[in-house]
This record gives sequence, structure tokens and C-alpha cells, in this order.
Amino acid sequence: MVVLGIAAGSAAARNRRRVLRERLVLAILVAGSTVAVLTTIGIVLSLVIESYRFFQVIPVTDFLFGLHWSPQTAIRADQVGASGQFGAVPLLAGTFLISAIALTVAGPVGLFSAIYLSEYAAPFVRAIVKPALEILAGIPTVVYGFFAALVVAPLLRQGGEAAGFEVSSESALAAGLIMGVMIIPFVSSISDDAITAVPRNLKEGALGLGATRSEAIRQVILPAALPGIVGGLLLAASRAIGETMIVVMAAGLSANLTLNPLEAVTTVTVQIVTLLTGDQEFDSAKTLSAFALGLLLFLVTLVFNVAALRVVKKYREHYE
Repeated sequence: MVVLGIAAGSAAARNRRRVLRERLVLAILVAGSTVAVLTTIGIVLSLVIESYRFFQVIPVTDFLFGLHWSPQTAIRADQVGASGQFGAVPLLAGTFLISAIALTVAGPVGLFSAIYLSEYAAPFVRAIVKPALEILAGIPTVVYGFFAALVVAPLLRQGGEAAGFEVSSESALAAGLIMGVMIIPFVSSISDDAITAVPRNLKEGALGLGATRSEAIRQVILPAALPGIVGGLLLAASRAIGETMIVVMAAGLSANLTLNPLEAVTTVTVQIVTLLTGDQEFDSAKTLSAFALGLLLFLVTLVFNVAALRVVKKYREHYE
């Protein structure tokens, strides 16, 4: 009886320690989640508050639908300066143009490389090619910017002149091409993981029914891996939209409203950095416009993410 009592007490002590450990782990997880949520709320509130101050000076309609961006205002009361133009349309157009070029490069290349690595490549080839692709994500963006400005942009200008086109020394095409190369690993790695995670019995069932390998990939594996592939594309798009250094060095700072990739453009993130650089009066409309641009970019990205999630949910229902 004494032995049984000691064993029961020892088991109860172990259970108490295990419960305490579980509660401690739960508390750490809740604390981490709370920090993440509070940080997000703080960022959004700071953007909303400062944007509200900006819209008290500049009408919302002028900001959202204005076609000219020239945030030059007088810093001192005795200084002569223009009232400034704060139309965000040229910045959004430049952002979408460069991002579209980058995704046009990274999307097909990253997806095709993921399909090859997961379905066709031999193990030793995969062991070499996959790390080599992921090295692209570790190269500093300033290196990409130098390469775009010193190599790609001159080649595009010379090739365009030879073909009879007028190409600017700084162009959206040069920035978009190099940015596309930079974000290939995001699409490739995440798509590869999504394709690899598809149950093999789906592919084996398609092959057993007489489908070729390419048909099984196109009609079974890719639809099943669609959520992961879309997630990789969204991550790559977010990376492209938020890039600054490549745009500054390869596309310039000119807020031109154009869809011509051969002309110089600028993006929302570049202008945010420009507006907050140097000695600026924090209460001026010029400085506060950076927060309005940040809020606009946040809302646009949120809309794209929600739309993409709805598309994924629609197609994902076939495999649940």
C-alpha cells in the first residue's frame, strides 16, 4: 500500500508539472499572438491618424483621383512655394506597372522551375538547382539596383534605339525585369512546397486512368496545389510592390502617368521614402502625405489578398 501511495503521488506530481508546462507554453503562444495583433493594430492606427490629418488639408478626392504628383510646399511662412499637387494616380500606375512586369517574369519562371524540380528533376539535380535558385533571394537589393542601372538599362536603351524606339535612360522595364528575377525564389520555393505536399495518390490515380504525366500535372496536381501557388504569387507581389532600391536606381523618381514600360516612373514606396528623408516639418502636408500613401498601399494590398483568397477558396472546394 505504501508503494502504491508513493507511485500515485509521483504520478500526480508528474501530471501537475505537465499541466504547468502546457499552461506556460500556452501563455507564451498567446503572448506572441497578442504582440503580433497589437503591432498590426498600432501600425494601422498610426497610418489612419496621420492620414486623417493629411486629409484635413488635402481633399480625399484630390488625393485618390488627382493625376499629378508634385508635393512641393513652402516650409516657412516667408518662403514662396507652390501649393503642391498630391494626386496618387501616377504613383499607383507606376507601382502596378513595375509589379506587373516583375510578376510576368517571376510567375512563369518560378512556377515552371517548381514543376520541373518537383516532378521531373533527378534528386541530385534538385539538390543543386533549388539552393541555387534560393540564393537569388539573399542578394542585397542594392546589388540588383546597380546591375539594373549599369547593365540592363543601357542594353535596353541601345536595343530600343536600334529597333527605332525611344527608351529612357531610366525605365519601368529595366526595374521590372530585375525585380522579376529577384522574386523568382519566392514563387519557386513556395510553389515547389505546395506541389510536393499534394497527396501522391491523386497523381497515381490520374496515371492509372491513362493520363500522361503532363496531363496529371496540369489537371490534377496544379489545381490541388493552387492555394500554395497563389500564396507564393501573393508573397512575390507584395515583395515587388514594397521594393524601393531597384526602382530608385533603375526607374527613377519621375511621377509620370504612363503605361509605357520604356519611360521613367516611380512607385508609392519610393515616394514614401523620399517624403520622409531629410529635414522636414512633420506637420506639413508634404510629410503627412507619406502616411496617406502608406494607408492607400495597405488598403490596395488588402483588397488584392481578399480577392485572391476568394478565388483560392472557390477552386479549393473541389479537393476537400
